[in-house]
Amino acid sequence: MSIVKDQDTITITFTGKLDNGAVFIEVPSARLMKIKVGDSEPPPSVEMAVVGMKKGESKKIRVAPDEGYGPRLKDLLHEVPRTTFADRIDPKPGMVLSQKVEKDGVEERVPVTIIEIRDDVVVLDYNHPLAGHHLTYELTVVDIC
Repeated sequence: MSIVKDQDTITITFTGKLDNGAVFIEVPSARLMKIKVGDSEPPPSVEMAVVGMKKGESKKIRVAPDEGYGPRLKDLLHEVPRTTFADRIDPKPGMVLSQKVEKDGVEERVPVTIIEIRDDVVVLDYNHPLAGHHLTYELTVVDIC
């Protein structure tokens, strides 16, 4: 029976969970995912964990924030005047907005979470929603292509 090696293309199912058990991503057997090992699509610790696995084998991998979406950074919290939103939305804590930002001369859309509202100020969090979290992946190698 063959085993997964670097640069193999594999088909997997997986579930990603936070420490509190909340599922943040799920790829069930009805929607298999193909990845090429070594192309840095999943976090490096997940890629390293699949190397040596056999077809049909399952594994649970815990990923630290440094290997996942990074630590939560305080400098990614920004206060903006409530008037910024005008009459377009009524901002509420927990709302996730899509904001345009420029990075290296390219304009992108990023998720921004409203974390607090004080008088005339809204506090926006530009950290990735999974930043600062330990992530647990439960995966199964369905096929080695």
